[in-house]
Amino acid sequence: MDVSGIVVVTIAAAMLFAIINGFHDAANSIATVVSTRVLSPRIAVMWAAFFNFVALFVFHQGVADTIAKTVEINGTDPAFVWVVLCGLSGAILWNLLTWFWGLPSSSSHALIGGLSGAGIAYGGTEVINWQAIQKTVAFIVLAPLLGFLIGSVLMFSVYWSFRRVRPRKVDRAFRIGQLISAAAYSVGHGGNDAQTTIGVIWTVMIAGGMLDASATSAPYWVLLAAYSAMALGTAIGGWRIVKTMGMGLTHLKPVGGFCAEVAGAITLFMATFLKIPVSTTHTITSAIVGVGSVAKARGIRWSIATRIIYAWIFTIPAAALVGAGTLWLARALDAW
Repeated sequence: MDVSGIVVVTIAAAMLFAIINGFHDAANSIATVVSTRVLSPRIAVMWAAFFNFVALFVFHQGVADTIAKTVEINGTDPAFVWVVLCGLSGAILWNLLTWFWGLPSSSSHALIGGLSGAGIAYGGTEVINWQAIQKTVAFIVLAPLLGFLIGSVLMFSVYWSFRRVRPRKVDRAFRIGQLISAAAYSVGHGGNDAQTTIGVIWTVMIAGGMLDASATSAPYWVLLAAYSAMALGTAIGGWRIVKTMGMGLTHLKPVGGFCAEVAGAITLFMATFLKIPVSTTHTITSAIVGVGSVAKARGIRWSIATRIIYAWIFTIPAAALVGAGTLWLARALDAW
């Protein structure tokens, strides 16, 4: 297959990645609003999908630019289109495995790992933009920490502010508030995660000679396609992970769901404006734990949280190994 054919295949695979990203991470957007029974799962996924797409009109392409620069692409070497395709394949496989296991891993980190692994397998460590990797790795720690701290502070503040109000009135007020907070979180989720797909397409178009290496943005049709694909994936939903995120970690009431979603939204907006691909999974999980720890630390099922942390730790190296393995296989089959 010629280079242009591989570019088309990679773009199609990127669209598949966006759809998988959407249904894999659907739980991140809807777990709290479903577990508090403010919305039914079916309505919740449509709510989240709509605001995933709305993010197109809120954010620029900073995260996409970071993804596009993970591997230093040589536009004169056609083998780099295989590097992108194999790296993307590693991310897709890891996402599917963790979805099957019901573990909320990070699609963004899977993509970073897959691209890095394929890049190193082809050209060594010299082709990797380590500065972009370091920023992403730093937020593996910072995003959960911010989510936890903001979630716990919000929950404590709400408890204090509404301590003399009847629980029923508080519940009624925050059931409405959760519609807004869930929407805000879905905008943040879409704005960060959809750009990872944009970054992949941007990269493979440079590798295939269809876009100049000095381009400062991807074509607008790429944005529309990526956000639409992710919204579609979210609409498909991911009920297996919803049960882990919204019901397995801790019991949430509407006030807790509101605080967790607001904390997650603040963290995601911050990371996206800083051009850093961050894990929406890390963010909402830590926010839920922060909220739950204020209400009752013993209410957190730490065994489940530990399993989730293991998935976080192994996502980048596991996806990197799969990406490298796919690249070695393609080379053995004389793909280029």
